Amino acid sequence: MANSWRQTDKQYYFPKGVAQLTLPKTNYIALTGIGDPNQLAFSRDIEALYPLAYTLRALLKNAADPYVYSVYPLEGVWTTTDGSRGANLNKAALVYRLMIKQPDQVTPELFKQAQAIAIEKKGLSKLSKITFEQLPEAEIVQAIHIGSFDTESDTFAKMDAYIADHRLKRVPIVEAYWHREVYLSDFRRVAEAKRKTLLRYRVEK
Repeated sequence: MANSWRQTDKQYYFPKGVAQLTLPKTNYIALTGIGDPNQLAFSRDIEALYPLAYTLRALLKNAADPYVYSVYPLEGVWTTTDGSRGANLNKAALVYRLMIKQPDQVTPELFKQAQAIAIEKKGLSKLSKITFEQLPEAEIVQAIHIGSFDTESDTFAKMDAYIADHRLKRVPIVEAYWHREVYLSDFRRVAEAKRKTLLRYRVEK
């Protein structure tokens, strides 16, 4: 039976209201891009990440010590080159790193093997730009946003209020990226009003 993140990791993905918790050290495959996510380049980045994620799953499934799991959801960490945000967000200035979480069984060596297989099979130039990364343990505040990406500021406002009430301070998720989105719904297929996006801030006292 496959290990499903919806069951094994549900405490990290399905908070009730605004929640604070500690995320463990985590492996990811990642691809960095810039610009409006409504443009073709963003879709091309997604199309490169998923074949590699599924190749890794296949290698682990067929390993000497098999591990069977469901591929984790797409995530993105975001910032801008001009500091714009909220209602004044300049989408052309967005900088993002798209990521898919990987189980602990994925090593740098297995990643390189899967990357070579995916490049040979798919021939996508962006596959060679994907990196294997490990993010350290982090304290976070998170909440689920339902609806359009353009109304995320409503949910971020609730998270900001929680942070203020608990005397916390926001710090970058990683490098210069200030918030994370986990796409619990496939935004390419789910109607805008029904999309579920998990929003995360990294915090410290």
